[in-house]
Amino acid sequence: MKRRGFTVLAGALITFVLTMAAVYAPIPYVILKPGPTVDTLGKDKDAEIIQISGTETSTSTGQLRLTTVGVQPEPNLVSAILGWFDGTEAVVPRELIYPPDETEEQVDQRNAEEFQASQTTAETAALRELGLPILVTVAKVAADGPSAGKLQDGDVITAVDGTAVESAPGLTELVRAKPAGTARTLDVTRAGQKTTVQITTQEMDGQPRIGVEIQEKPPFTLEIKLDEIGGPSAGLMFTLGIIDKLTPEDLTGGKVVAGTGTIDGDGNVGEIGGIPQKLVGAKRAGAQVFLVPEGNCEEAKQNAVDGLPMYRVATLDDALSALEAMRAGRTPELC
Repeated sequence: MKRRGFTVLAGALITFVLTMAAVYAPIPYVILKPGPTVDTLGKDKDAEIIQISGTETSTSTGQLRLTTVGVQPEPNLVSAILGWFDGTEAVVPRELIYPPDETEEQVDQRNAEEFQASQTTAETAALRELGLPILVTVAKVAADGPSAGKLQDGDVITAVDGTAVESAPGLTELVRAKPAGTARTLDVTRAGQKTTVQITTQEMDGQPRIGVEIQEKPPFTLEIKLDEIGGPSAGLMFTLGIIDKLTPEDLTGGKVVAGTGTIDGDGNVGEIGGIPQKLVGAKRAGAQVFLVPEGNCEEAKQNAVDGLPMYRVATLDDALSALEAMRAGRTPELC
């Protein structure tokens, strides 16, 4: 081969290699895709997702499916181009999902913690809606705090200086009602036995505290068992699942109901991200209706999926009313 021909061939080969490297190299974007949906009334790994014992429960003929968004964290240019032209996917700057000051592992850990917190608030919201008692329980005692050696994990705090404790925020208010350094008398139930503990509060972060982490629990066993899901957006669907199991009413009316939304202990439903992908995922899973947080309605309408009615919900009561109307054959408030 002549030198000129060799040079042209080598140049073409180098150009091809560089082009392929550029095309398939990671880019500073991520791709959001429809993720899996999970029936909160069903099972995960052969175990009930919402596990309740110590009280009467019921079963449902339908489904209450939480929805998720899948993330492709390191797409290449080809994947991004395909994603841009795929109506079910979204290509967004990487920093929107993975902030530059956090690693992927840190983001995953934060999502896992938010998911766990969403389960706790879902339990509280369901118990309050049903008017069931809430036990304010010690989750962790600070080793160097005023409760060390006096309170134990699992203790139920029932009163402070004779005033009944009915919620975690209520306990915080009672503790803060007197200045740091005040001796407080706590009524506690430990392993079924009642006792009294005296604790002198300490100032922490500018507030009087007793040095414990607390959580609200029901007077029966209630656990949510679901792995590999992150973020707080499953709160509403967990709450509805708990209520469905604790009441004789079949909330679904035999239908496949999907939805999303955060929830707080008072039953307020918050907006979330990824609504376009969640709508697609729900439809693929056979959903017949979708519960949309009020704050996401405009975006949901712009990304509506044929054959999937969207019900607007701002509170837990809205969601329950929408499902009641659906069961009665009426049309709930739509997005």
